[in-house]
Formats: sequence, C-alpha cells, structure tokens
Amino acid sequence: MNHAASWSFREDDARRIQHLLAQFLADSGARTALIVDRTGQLVATVGEAPAFDPTAFATLTAADFSANDQLARMLGEPEFGALFHQGERESMYLADVARRVILVVLFDNRTTLGLVKLRVKPAVGQLTQVFTEMFERDGAGAPGVESAFLGEAEDEIDKLFGP
Repeated sequence: MNHAASWSFREDDARRIQHLLAQFLADSGARTALIVDRTGQLVATVGEAPAFDPTAFATLTAADFSANDQLARMLGEPEFGALFHQGERESMYLADVARRVILVVLFDNRTTLGLVKLRVKPAVGQLTQVFTEMFERDGAGAPGVESAFLGEAEDEIDKLFGP
C-alpha cells in the first residue's frame, strides 16, 4: 500500500505548505525546503531547484530517517526528531513533521545551523498542524512505513552506488 495515496492534497493545503516553506526559507536564509513522505515520495519543493535527481533524493532521505529511527531505538530513544548532516559547503537538516513526513532543509554557508534550527521549530509546528488536519480529514490514521519500503530504498542505493 502506498501511504501517499491514503491522504490527499487540496489546493489550499498545497498553498499553505508552499507559503509556510517560503516564509521559513526567507527567515532562515536556507536555499531549499523539501517535504518527503516516510515512504520516500517527494511531496513539495520550495526555493532553489535542487541540482540532483529529486526522486532518488527523496527515497534516500526517507531511508536515512528510517535507519536513524532504528539507531535511536538501539540507544533507548523512541526516535530522533531531527537529523543534521554537515558538509564543507552544503549541509542539510531533516525534521520529523507529524510522524508522517520529513522536512528537508538544504543550506550553505550563507546561513548557520543555529539560525536554521531556531527558525525550523516554529515551521515544523505549523506544518505539523497542516498535515495533521489533512490526515484526520482523509482518515489516514496513524502513520506507518511498509516493510517493502526498505527493500525499495536499498534498490535505489544500489542503483546509485552499485551493489
């Protein structure tokens, strides 16, 4: 079952999400904000268009978040609500939204992790409200990640990097 199909966007939902992400980018100085669902589907992109395959990126992002959920449990934590990956020039911050989708923030040296973290908290709160309303309206219920998803993510990783 594809969880993205179990809930739907209305035009006003999409507008609200786009507006919240655009405001977040303006406040934080980040370059791009993406919403990825836990099954690896890209839901929304705002800001600078990424210079990579967004479909593969969404799949890998969801796999990354899923793997980190497992690591958190091994450490006795229920989950890690946010992840941060820092590169020399490019960094990304991932935050759980409504336990169903992931906010992915791409930023470079034009801003700081501190500012991104400061601005992401209220944005996640507002996005959680929007997505929670959508899930409740559509009767999607509690989130879940199908086991076949991990196999799909592994296939995508193999395609990108070789077996």
